[in-house]
Amino acid sequence: MIKKPPAKDQLPSNPWGYIREHQPENILGYVSYFSPVDDKGKYFPYDEFRHRVPKDLDVDLMWALTKDARTSRRQFLLILGDQNTLVTFVQTTILQKATTIVDQNTTTAALEWTSKKIGEDQHFQYLLNDLVEDESISSSQLEGAATTTLVAKEMLKKKREPRSIDEKMILGNFKMMRFAWDNREQELTPDLIKELHRVGVDGIDNDRYAPGAFRVSDDVVIADQDDNIVHQPPLAQGIEDRFKELCEWININHDDFDSNNYIHPLIKAITIHFAIGYDHPFRDGNGRVARALFYWFMFKNNYGAFRYISISNLLKEAATQYGKSYLYTETDDMDLTYFIDYQCSIITRAVSDFNKHCQKTLAGIESFNKWIWNSGIYGKLSDKQKTVFQVAKSNQITIFTTTNVKENLGCSYNTAASVLNGLCELNLFGKRKEGKEWIFYLLDQDKIQQAWKMPAKNKSEKQL
Repeated sequence: MIKKPPAKDQLPSNPWGYIREHQPENILGYVSYFSPVDDKGKYFPYDEFRHRVPKDLDVDLMWALTKDARTSRRQFLLILGDQNTLVTFVQTTILQKATTIVDQNTTTAALEWTSKKIGEDQHFQYLLNDLVEDESISSSQLEGAATTTLVAKEMLKKKREPRSIDEKMILGNFKMMRFAWDNREQELTPDLIKELHRVGVDGIDNDRYAPGAFRVSDDVVIADQDDNIVHQPPLAQGIEDRFKELCEWININHDDFDSNNYIHPLIKAITIHFAIGYDHPFRDGNGRVARALFYWFMFKNNYGAFRYISISNLLKEAATQYGKSYLYTETDDMDLTYFIDYQCSIITRAVSDFNKHCQKTLAGIESFNKWIWNSGIYGKLSDKQKTVFQVAKSNQITIFTTTNVKENLGCSYNTAASVLNGLCELNLFGKRKEGKEWIFYLLDQDKIQQAWKMPAKNKSEKQL
């Protein structure tokens, strides 16, 4: 359980007057805390703030000063819940850094530039198609789906039917993310949110989820690992009206620099994420819907690279902190800065991982091209075979099927089969049969080199 901050009536109404009267000798020590953040730019919640106060100073008095500084700089966002609670936030260094990184690296234009820089559009797109699955898998794992990433990817690539509840969750999430992408041009409505939920959870356990329907009872709560209730969502009564108002706010264009109500799309997307989690409109699956709507809004605002960037992959590594970021906001006058800052730190890391992936792809392409040219294989491969072989050498994808290659290369089934079988004939790929389907895979480099009988003196320069 977190330590909640003291209520407003428990703090001095005039902290500076109190300090001058009772602790004038410490006034300089208190001055440094009249700021929304610490000297490193950290926006600490009371739960952590109280452990960072010098022993000779009063914790609650310093908190009162910090709260006054935050209040003077807060910006209004929206109203949430059945009590019409004001939600605000404060601009922080982490927030500003994240919006800059997102603008520089994740727009659709930036993604197209990266693809052209790499100079291998088809190869790059093949790898990106693989990344599309990552958020679907990790978001479901965050909600408890006990299936490994490798098995989940295999299911999605081979388009086989899910064999368990966990695999149904992942497939549902994959459909939900695809729905968010396909409907990115639409205005948001309560019906669209319901349909997103239905697409994602229908057929998993309909009694538990009630697909596509807002909850009608108040027996849904969020509890911690010890079954302590940490969040009681707003009343079910009025959900429809509240979500009409939420959708109206989401559909307003806040991305106008000339407006007094400017909100960066990233901040607005994070706010949508929080709003769904806070109001909890469905009996189950709210977290998946919240994250899918975050992506929907980023897609809608032309941040196309987010189709290949997974935030849940990092959120699941620190699920406790993710939950606390909700609680810090709810227990501190709906100050959304805690949730925004945490999400921005996650997003910054996720974008960095994506950039590293692109750079690794570029390096792999350059190394591969040198090796394949020197080995004499280059002239024996078709363009499509070069693409598949290069993707396999990147180690991002380990198994290939005719259906998978057909879809990623945009060719016929027979052409895809010819590409894969040709790679086998060239002693680059192996294959095995699983059920009625052939699975193709890259042979290890020693076997390839042995098959091509490379001169030993050239091996060092042909290593990837």
